Amino acid sequence: MTRIAFIGLGNMGGGMAARQVVGGREVHAFDLSEAAVKKAVAAGAFEAGSIARSVEQADVVITMLPAGPHVRKVYDEHILPNAPKSALLIDCSTIDVDSSRAVAAQAKAAGFRFADASVSGGTAAADGGTLVATDNAGNYSSWTGNQGTGLGTWSFAGTGTAGAFLGTGANTD
Repeated sequence: MTRIAFIGLGNMGGGMAARQVVGGREVHAFDLSEAAVKKAVAAGAFEAGSIARSVEQADVVITMLPAGPHVRKVYDEHILPNAPKSALLIDCSTIDVDSSRAVAAQAKAAGFRFADASVSGGTAAADGGTLVATDNAGNYSSWTGNQGTGLGTWSFAGTGTAGAFLGTGANTD
């Protein structure tokens, strides 16, 4: 079973993490909000207790955080020092280009595979599994399946960015 560390369980992340559980993945969730963690646990995720514990045995680490400074700090202080080098790191946060590029460079320098896959579609799409992923160049990939029920792929034409996004449920258009 694929082990997912999901960091950031707010409006979008909570639904996304729940869809990973629906897809049969073992989700270890963390958020600063106790209520958000309890909601994820009610959906079938495991409470990690800390970011370090969430990522320490993860196959995939997914972050969905509010702003660039949060993403930079979480990767620098918690994810990169604690996640296995084999883990695929996916940041789904909608953040500034400089932060996204800085975290990607830092992850690559540390020996990780990293994907910037910010999402759009709102909470209904996060809950329903119909999100659209975009990159900072404005390229996009849409999913029409049931997020969390399968292994989908995404790629951004013309940017060279490509990777596997667990839980999209459908291949890209």
